Amino acid sequence: MVYAPGEKSGKAEEVTLQNASKQIVETAILQAVNQISQEDEEEKKSDCSADRKLEAGKLNIKPGKKK
Repeated sequence: MVYAPGEKSGKAEEVTLQNASKQIVETAILQAVNQISQEDEEEKKSDCSADRKLEAGKLNIKPGKKK
């Protein structure tokens, strides 16, 4: 196929830009997934810690007088 002057390099530039765009999107998605995973792990740790404290508190509660 015969290309007009600059057409072939224009196609190569378009492909390069498309690949760069795909890479940017993939990176953004991976960062978002990692952030959500980290937040989920922190929440689970926090919930477990709160559950342990609650359980410990229940074990340490002494029966009081009933009115």
